Amino acid sequence: MTASLTLVIVAAVLFGTGITVMLERSLTRVLIGFLLVGNGVNLFMFLMGGMTGLAPILGEGVDEDAISDPLPQAFVLTAIVINLGITAFMLALIYRSWWLAQLGERGDLIVDEDEMAEDAEETADLYRSSEEDDRAVQAVLEASDEDGGRG
Repeated sequence: MTASLTLVIVAAVLFGTGITVMLERSLTRVLIGFLLVGNGVNLFMFLMGGMTGLAPILGEGVDEDAISDPLPQAFVLTAIVINLGITAFMLALIYRSWWLAQLGERGDLIVDEDEMAEDAEETADLYRSSEEDDRAVQAVLEASDEDGGRG
């Protein structure tokens, strides 16, 4: 059994296990299945490169048949980045799902009555402070009129 055949079998097992685990209802298992499938696909793309060879840099005196194919390497790097982004997104979904489950029936709804009561209280405070300001200004005006008429 060669190294390539071993990697093909490992990639197939990763892919099959990942699909099986991904069919579960739990989001955590879906994430684990997605990671297994991603690693299996990365192994398949790695195997697409064929036999190992020199670095994929053409220089003087380098035979083109002796270098490895750079395209599968670029595909694997791109797949790793995409896999990381989708994993972060799935983790955010799992956290949001857990948070909503902790809140229960209330969910993430804001009760309008509570918010309206807070707004009404703030408005009443503003009216009280503006009425006090009006009385203070009126008292200053009346005091200045009385003093101004005597002098």
